[in-house]
Amino acid sequence: VQLAESGGGLVQAGDSLRLSCTGSGRALSIFVMGWFRQAPGKEREFVATIDRSGYDTLYAESVKGRFTISRNNAQNMVYLQMNSLKPEDTAVYYCAASDSEWASATIGTYGYWGQGTQVTVAS
Repeated sequence: VQLAESGGGLVQAGDSLRLSCTGSGRALSIFVMGWFRQAPGKEREFVATIDRSGYDTLYAESVKGRFTISRNNAQNMVYLQMNSLKPEDTAVYYCAASDSEWASATIGTYGYWGQGTQVTVAS
């Protein structure tokens, strides 16, 4: 499956953004989906994940209550709604797909990755 992210940009602290991830080649409905991010000089880190049905989600503590992951299997899309953005949310955000049976925060379980979209939050 090929993944492509969109929706990144430059925003002010406190603003909102919605990232989108579209899939091609295979239906995203067969995958657990996740969002990860990588800030300059840091390792890629888990942000959020959602299971195949969309009922089970997990979030990193740093984004819990501010970010929401969702999916629309009929449209082959996955979203990350980001509210109350902070400068420390600045990173390249990646969409990823996993063959895992359950929603997973473990980066090693994801075998398919998009190219990433830059999110910059100015203070």
